[in-house]
Amino acid sequence: MRTLLLCALLLGLLFIPACIFDNNATGPRDGRTDYMNPAAGVEERVADLLSRMTLQEKIGQMTQAERGALYQVSDIRTLFLGSVLSGGGSSPGANNASAWADMTDGFQQQALQTRLAIPLIYGIDAVHGHNNVYGAVIFPHNIGMGCTRDPDLVREAAEVTAAEVSGTGIHWTFSPCIAVVRDERWGRTYEGFGETPELAEMMAAAAVEGLQGVIPGEPGRIVACPKHFLGDGGTLGGDDQGNTVVSEAELRAIHLPGYEAAVRAGAGTVMASYSSWNGVKMHGSRYLLTDVLKGELGFDGFVVSDWAGIDQLSGGYEEDVEQAINAGIDMVMVPTRYREFITALDTLVDQGRVPMERIDDAVSRILRIKFRFGLFEAPFADRTEIMHIGSAAHREVARRCVRQSLVLLKNDGGRLPFTGSETRIHVAGRNADDIGAQCGGWTISWQGGRGPITIGTTIYRGIAQRAPAGTVVTYSPDGSGAAGSDIAVAVIGEDPYAEGAGDRADLSLSDADVTTVKRLKQAGVPVVAVLVSGRPMILEEILDDCDGLIAAWLPGTEGRGVADVLFGDVAPTGTLSHSWPLNMAQIPVNEGDGVYNPLFPYGFGLTYE
Repeated sequence: MRTLLLCALLLGLLFIPACIFDNNATGPRDGRTDYMNPAAGVEERVADLLSRMTLQEKIGQMTQAERGALYQVSDIRTLFLGSVLSGGGSSPGANNASAWADMTDGFQQQALQTRLAIPLIYGIDAVHGHNNVYGAVIFPHNIGMGCTRDPDLVREAAEVTAAEVSGTGIHWTFSPCIAVVRDERWGRTYEGFGETPELAEMMAAAAVEGLQGVIPGEPGRIVACPKHFLGDGGTLGGDDQGNTVVSEAELRAIHLPGYEAAVRAGAGTVMASYSSWNGVKMHGSRYLLTDVLKGELGFDGFVVSDWAGIDQLSGGYEEDVEQAINAGIDMVMVPTRYREFITALDTLVDQGRVPMERIDDAVSRILRIKFRFGLFEAPFADRTEIMHIGSAAHREVARRCVRQSLVLLKNDGGRLPFTGSETRIHVAGRNADDIGAQCGGWTISWQGGRGPITIGTTIYRGIAQRAPAGTVVTYSPDGSGAAGSDIAVAVIGEDPYAEGAGDRADLSLSDADVTTVKRLKQAGVPVVAVLVSGRPMILEEILDDCDGLIAAWLPGTEGRGVADVLFGDVAPTGTLSHSWPLNMAQIPVNEGDGVYNPLFPYGFGLTYE
C-alpha cells in the first residue's frame, strides 16, 4: 500500500504545471479566487488577476494570432495567447455556423486549460453582417447606411450582426469603420459612412451601441472596435495606407468626432490605422494613441494594431515592437509572426526598453474588456443564436436597410415607380443577377467575389418575385433582347474589391456597362440604371441615356429591397453621403470646398411625388 501511494504521489507531481514553481507567479493556485468572482468589481478583478500573472502570461495576453497561421493549436495554451482572429475568408473547413462554433469553442478550451484560465477574445471583420459565414445575412456596406441618415436603423443592423456573430463563439468584431472619406479613389470608400464628420459621429455611436448593447456582456452582444484611428479616410490621392497631410486643427475637426462619439458610447476597443499623419505612422504615434485617445478622450479599453501593422514602422523588428507598444498599442495583431513577437517583447522588457508599467497598463486594459463583457462567465458560443443566423427576421431588417439606403438621382418623366401595368420588364447588366457583386468586398472572402457566393436574393430575382401576375420579366447580361419591353432596368457598376486592391485612379464605368445602357436605349424603351458600386462613379457616358438613375451602393443579400423601391411599395428616402463628381478632374470634391460644383451635391436625393 505504501508503495502504491508513493507511486501515485510521484505520478501526480509529473503533471503539475511548471508555472506552479515559477517564482514570478504569485497568489493562490487553487480554489475560487477574487478574479473569478463575478460579484467583484471589474477593476478589483483586473488588479487581482494582474498580480498573479508572470511576464510570459502578460505578453501572451498582448498577442493576437491568425487561426490559419497557428503552428499548432496548443500554442494558445503554451504561449498564453490572449486572442485569435479570422482574417477575411479564414474559415473552418465547413463554412457553416455550427462548424464556426465548434472551431472557436475548441480554441477556447485551449485557453481555459492554462494556469489562470483566462479566456480568449476571438476577433473577426464582421463589417456588414457576419460576412465571413455562408448563409449569414449581409447588410449594405456603410456608404449606403450613411445615406439612410437613420442611426436607429444602423443600431438595429448592428444588433442583428452581434447576435449572428455571438452564435459562432466570436466575441469581437473589427467594426464599425468610421473613416471620414475625403477622396473616392480610396478602395475603402464604401467602409465609411460618408464624407462628413457629422455622419461619422451620428453613426459611430449607434453602431457601437447596437453591437455592444446597453449592458456590457448581455447575451447576443459583442465587443465593438471603431477603426481606423486616425485620419485613414483623408490620405493624399485616396491612397490606401497612405499619408494624411492636414493640420492638427483639421485632423481634429474632420476625423476625430466619430471617435469621441464611439468612446462616449462605451466602445471596448479601437484599431490603429495603417495610415500616417504628416509622415508619422499611426502605429507609432504616442501623441495620438496615448495622449489624445486614452488621455483626452478618456478611452479605457484597449488599442489593437491592424493586420501586421507594426511591420510598417521603419526600424528592425525589435525596434518596431518597441515603438508600437510604447506608443500605446495594447494588443498586437501579429497573424503569422506571433512567436517572434513574443520573444521580441520579452527581450525588450528584459532590457528595460519597454517598461513593466506599460506592459501592466496594456494587460489591464485587455483584462478589463474581458471582464466587462463577461468572457470569464460565458466564454463559449451562444448556440441558441445559431438557429437565427440568416433568419427571415434578420433578412427583413437588411431589406429595410436596402430600401432606405437607395438614392434616386434622376427620374425624368416620372418613369419611376413602375406603373404596375407593364406587360414586360427587361432587366440587364452584369450585376443584375450576381449576389457576389451586390455584396462587394468583405463577403465570404476578403476581396469578395462574383457569383453565388452565399445565400440571398439578387436584384433581378427580386424584381421577378415582385412583378405583378401577368408581367413578364426577362433578362440579359449585355442588354440584348430589350425591344418590345415596357421598361428596361440596367444593373451596372463595380466588381468586388477590398482595401488597396480597390484603389482606382479612374472611376469611369466599364466599357461593358456603357455598352449595355446604350444598347437598351437603342431598343427604344425607357431605361432605368441601378448602379451597384462602393462609391460614386463617373456617369458622363450614360447619364443622358437614362430616364431614371438609382445609386444602390453595395446592398448585400437582400436585393428584394431594390424591387420594393422600383415598384413604389416604398418611396426612396436616401440622400447622398458623398458629393457626386462630374468627372475625374473634379476629385476630390467635398461639401464645403471653396469651389463646389458637383454633379449631385452632398445630401441630394429625389423621392416620388
